[in-house]
Order: sequence, then C-alpha cells, then structure tokens
Amino acid sequence: MFPETALVTGGRSGIGAAIVERLEREGAQVRVLDVVDGFDVSDPRAWDDVEAVELACLNAGVVTGERLIGRVSDEDYRRIVGVNVDGVVFGVRRLARVMHEGAIVVTASLGGLIGMDNDPLYSLTKHAVVGFVRSVAPQLAERGIRINMVNPGIVDTPLLGEEGRASLEAAGFPLLRAEEVAEAVLLAARDDEVGQAWVVQPGRDAVTFRFPGVPGPRVPGKEGAVPTL
Repeated sequence: MFPETALVTGGRSGIGAAIVERLEREGAQVRVLDVVDGFDVSDPRAWDDVEAVELACLNAGVVTGERLIGRVSDEDYRRIVGVNVDGVVFGVRRLARVMHEGAIVVTASLGGLIGMDNDPLYSLTKHAVVGFVRSVAPQLAERGIRINMVNPGIVDTPLLGEEGRASLEAAGFPLLRAEEVAEAVLLAARDDEVGQAWVVQPGRDAVTFRFPGVPGPRVPGKEGAVPTL
C-alpha cells in the first residue's frame, strides 16, 4: 500500500490535518512538521534531520490578509515568502538529497493559476510554487521521485479567518472542505505523471489543469523551436 511512510508540513490544522488523518486512516506512518511543534519550514537548518519517506506533502502556508500592497510590512512580506516559497524549496531540496523513489505533493492554490486581488502576495508565492514544481519535475523524475501539486479554490480552514468566512457565506460562495483537498493530494501522489497541477473546486472531481501554450518564434525554419537553456 502506498504510502507506508509520509511527512506533512503544516499538519496540525486545516488541510494539513486532513491530509494526516487521511493518510493515517490508510495505515501510513506520518511525521508531522508544524510550527506549533517548533518546526519552521522557512529555516533551512530545520530540514537537516528530515529523512526519506514514500510521500512528502509540503503543505504549510500562510496569507498576509492584506489587499492593498502599500500596507504590507517588510515582516509580512518576508514571512509569506519564507513559508510559502522557501518552505517548499528547502523541503524539495532536502528530499531530493535523501529520497530515491516516492512522491512529493505540494499544496499550491488556484491563486497560483489566476490573479487574486484580495491578497496579491499570496498569489505571488503560489505562482512561484507552480513554476517551481513544473520546472523541477523532470530532474526529480530522473531520480525516481514524482512531484505534483494540488491547486484548491477557497477552503474552509482557519486561514480564512472569521471575517473572511462570514463574508463568503453571506455571499453564498461555496467553500471546499479540507477533506476534499486531502483526497486530491492522494490522487496527485499516486499519479504516474509529474509536474501536474490538480485543480480542486467545490462540487466537482479534481482534474489536472491544462496549461495553455505560448506563442513560439516566428522565424523561418524555427517555428515551434524550444529553448535549450
């Protein structure tokens, strides 16, 4: 049964706790890495004692809760980039060193595929995660490691805050349950493809996102050329 061993960052609440519960229900032995227990994903040294698992779920994330960029403090900016971007990069880097097979699933967001004007810095970090996962996937696949991501819409977790939840409920906006995202994490983990973004939205099955192509060069004899950098 895959996986028999796993780790989950941000596993004490929200989506992370749902992932832990889902994995343990299937009999997996799960290590939880969470700031409430003193594990700071944004600290590269914290990853030094992390060992190989069959499935690593890099889920920890924060928001700024600020729509207006002019109001964001230096501390807010450094914190969200540290957790949402550095936490993924440091995690993948460590796992690339110690894993020789298995899977990594990163919790990204729908905000990494579209603009999200209520928290532009959150969207910035999730766009970075999307690009990173897609770009690093081929080299990890060469080592036998599959990496994919889940990109959920708005999930009913503590990150919403009471005011945010009340506003969405008043508007009649459907929210995802954390358990639905956890189910998509298992789909992404068991998929044979790599670098995929599994979109999770209320009322529909998780599906992989079809990234649009971009215009190529329009130089005679070079149509469709791909950079070899």
